[in-house]
Amino acid sequence: MPGSFVFVAAPDEGLGEVELLATVREPEGVSAVITEADAEGLGLEYDFVAAWITLRVYSAAADVGLTAAVSTCLAAVGISCNVIAGLRHDHLLVPAHRADEAMAALVALSKSADPAS
Repeated sequence: MPGSFVFVAAPDEGLGEVELLATVREPEGVSAVITEADAEGLGLEYDFVAAWITLRVYSAAADVGLTAAVSTCLAAVGISCNVIAGLRHDHLLVPAHRADEAMAALVALSKSADPAS
């Protein structure tokens, strides 16, 4: 997904007109992923600027191993990754300045898992 994304603490009532791209309710409050531009516009603090990569493989909630394979692949090249699992796809938030490296590693992983390629 084009753009830069950040995690912010959000009040229970939300962040007004800002689109919340992902949210998680934790005991400490709501964590939200929004665009970096929206965070800047609201004067919100953040410490991690991410690129958003959506895996094109369908992943059911009961599937085993996809998150482990992806995180192991990225960890092997020293790239941190925050995974957001949706109903149909997994989404990866990786350091924005390493997005191209992350994509290259994931493409290599995909090719190694597909004997037809």
